[in-house]
Amino acid sequence: MKIEKISGGGSQDDIYPHDLDPNEDALDARGLVIQSDSSNDETVVVSRDESGNMTFKDSSNLEKTLTEVLGGVGSLSEEAHKALRQLIHFMDDGPAEGYGSGAYREVTGGVKPTSITWYTDDTKADKIVEKVLTWTGVNVTTIQWAIYDDDGSTVLASVTDVITYSGIFETSRARMIVVN
Repeated sequence: MKIEKISGGGSQDDIYPHDLDPNEDALDARGLVIQSDSSNDETVVVSRDESGNMTFKDSSNLEKTLTEVLGGVGSLSEEAHKALRQLIHFMDDGPAEGYGSGAYREVTGGVKPTSITWYTDDTKADKIVEKVLTWTGVNVTTIQWAIYDDDGSTVLASVTDVITYSGIFETSRARMIVVN
């Protein structure tokens, strides 16, 4: 139910409550308190600050804006996202965009490769991307990818897959992503 006031943005001054129209009416409140199943408190609050930022507060009593929440733990900086996206582009084909001709690839381990590394050139001084494989019998059980910064030695990001098999058939894969 609602009671409109022209001074509050309504179309008329109501004396009696009227039904809300969910396609037209919006809640006008200082904030929203979210209750748990077993309490009646104001521990979790969604509101707006004086600058117009949506804010969140929980039992830690620390208030964060939506911008802070989106930029917090678990999110990637622009540089980290770029490094990770570049690693994904390298994961099968090696270096391309942004690298000049002359990149050099080295494979070690023979029939069961243990390392595939791309360098900026055949001097092997500066790594671009590296894939390290761990074998258990005939199965690759760990694959580690690393992409390197322009200095050729600083790891920008890495992805590690741990693979589980039933016989020779892959049954699951756990992936860990680290952006430095």
